Amino acid sequence: MRHRSSTADHRRATAHAAASGAITAAVALLAFTPATLGPVLAQPAERLVPAIPDAVLERAAPPADALAPFLVAPPAPTARVAPGEAVLDLAIRYVDGAIWDPAEGRDDATRLRAYVDLKAPAAANAPVHAGPTIQVTPGETVRVTLRNELPADDESCPADIEDINVPHCFNRTNLHSHGLWISPAGNSDNVLIAIDPGVTFQYEWNIPADHPSGTFWYHPHLHGSTALQVSSGMAGFILVRGDRLPTPETNGDVDTLLVAADGAPYAERLVLLQQNQYACYDAQGNLETNPDGTYRCDPGQTGVIEGYANFSPGDWEASGRYTSINGEILPTFPGAEVGRIERWRIAHAGIRDTVKLEFRKAAVDAGPLDAAAGNEEDWMAANCPGEPLTAFAMAEDGLTRGAIDPRTTSVLQPGYRTDLLVVFPEPGRYCVIDTQAPATTTVSGAAESRQLLGAVDVALGEGDADAVPADAEGLTAHLEAALVAAAERTMPADVRDAVIADLVDGLRLSKFVPHPTIDASEVTGTQELVFSIDTSTTPTGFLIDGEAYDPDRVDRLLTLGGVDEWTLTSGTDPAAGHPFHIHVNPFQIVEILNPDRVDVSETGEPDDPQYAGMKGVWRDTIFVKPGYDVVMRTRYQRYIGEFVLHCHILDHEDQGMMQNVVIALPGADGKAMRGGHGGHGGHGAH
Repeated sequence: MRHRSSTADHRRATAHAAASGAITAAVALLAFTPATLGPVLAQPAERLVPAIPDAVLERAAPPADALAPFLVAPPAPTARVAPGEAVLDLAIRYVDGAIWDPAEGRDDATRLRAYVDLKAPAAANAPVHAGPTIQVTPGETVRVTLRNELPADDESCPADIEDINVPHCFNRTNLHSHGLWISPAGNSDNVLIAIDPGVTFQYEWNIPADHPSGTFWYHPHLHGSTALQVSSGMAGFILVRGDRLPTPETNGDVDTLLVAADGAPYAERLVLLQQNQYACYDAQGNLETNPDGTYRCDPGQTGVIEGYANFSPGDWEASGRYTSINGEILPTFPGAEVGRIERWRIAHAGIRDTVKLEFRKAAVDAGPLDAAAGNEEDWMAANCPGEPLTAFAMAEDGLTRGAIDPRTTSVLQPGYRTDLLVVFPEPGRYCVIDTQAPATTTVSGAAESRQLLGAVDVALGEGDADAVPADAEGLTAHLEAALVAAAERTMPADVRDAVIADLVDGLRLSKFVPHPTIDASEVTGTQELVFSIDTSTTPTGFLIDGEAYDPDRVDRLLTLGGVDEWTLTSGTDPAAGHPFHIHVNPFQIVEILNPDRVDVSETGEPDDPQYAGMKGVWRDTIFVKPGYDVVMRTRYQRYIGEFVLHCHILDHEDQGMMQNVVIALPGADGKAMRGGHGGHGGHGAH
């Protein structure tokens, strides 16, 4: 809990709220994606959640039908782009901006690395702390030209790097399309290349025609500087929009089901959660802090992120900084209506700390959000007394679930994405809270106090929308009825009955899951992976299978067409939990065994809901709690090449918790063959 509370702080926050000026309705509308705007509750005394601008992608023809409902002003086609391609021009540069500090009641000036869309109007590049949203369709080739405009004079990048696992070269970069099922080689999703300052490189993402629709994201992934650049705000959404209807033989895109009665897609909210740990320093280079140790930036100072000294367990909470939403601190989501189903696409784009998301009904006389600064627990007890609202998870890491999962808490670890269907049953304000998490549920290994993230303002809708029951059973019935009605309107006759039967049988989505279940009979091999921390082994001590990252070593040699069952484990130390992420191919959860060898992947645990409903779910990132075994299966399909797996606590990855993986063609003996020379094996391959 933060302790910097005082009457003066409260006065400063309230004064800012009163002085922030009227916010126009046009700005208020930006809280929604452009095609799904709704009536807005203006809150002129508070900040609204900013829209993340769509990236300006040039195409040779109008955008595909799947994109059309979501682009309010599609760019004009250009003859300079080949048919079937979309072209984006991004720069990385220092950007001067500001981040609201609610405890001080003022903006802090910042100078941070950021993505800039070079084809967008200048105004569309705000907020600077979130990259533009890249919207594409299956079958497109997306060309992203990345221009590194950071300074070449980089003291963190010596000519001779003595230890690759000591953070370094903060102005080098590259680009990772996190979760996309594309090639890891060449100029595709290749994170083993480095783009120096002054260098321009074009990525080519050939998105296959059968790529799942869903919520993905992009961020830098250069070993040694990833955490620093992502913490600066270098992250953005990739949305794959699909319009493929299911057939008796094939599954379809869930987008085709999530359609309201008027034919429009469900209202969407993009929610990019970031933990931007900027700091100010005095003339001697000392960190500026308040008496309680929280960070401070005085007028005339500029917040920066230029090192790793503050990326240790507990540092985020101790800093007093707030998790931002689309680059804004303590904002309000406007425009929600009672009974209307919204799709919340949520991405945890922070580098290390867990977010445990809940919605709670606010008191009628709830005070301004800024007044929570410094005394969150007391403020939320008085202003957010409602029980947690049941929301409905329909996708994890961009991949549609086999069944919608009703939940009151969504646990997001770094790298996670969760798509929630949310229905607000009553008018008024709802608090958006990162609720208190026990030590066993968090990446820091310590109990984390609650933090207010923002609020949602909900108005009465039309007709009898105000009659939605607030309990879980009533909300579930409301959602089921809406989805069944949507299926009746949108689904082809030969699958309509099957889709409806699934929905009334536990909100199942069997005809929309992107990959077939992996049966035990398919498994051709096994893999084991152990995260550990041991500073006696290396200076940083972040290890996988007892070794720190070596860029010249292949840790796992896998066979194209193979199917492996993996067992992931962490040490038993409370701070030894790690989110596992592997590139290219997603994986399916088989079981999650607690220290007593009980599978908790269906029911979860009384003090930790994060594994509930995970059995059979497809993911690309999963948190491995200390002393637990996560068992998953994955297919090595379509793509060969070298890529990585790693801990998605990004400073751990930068300091050694990463491995090189190669998928290779099989030889005549069925084993993986590298480079056409008949070589087999590889550390960690089984």
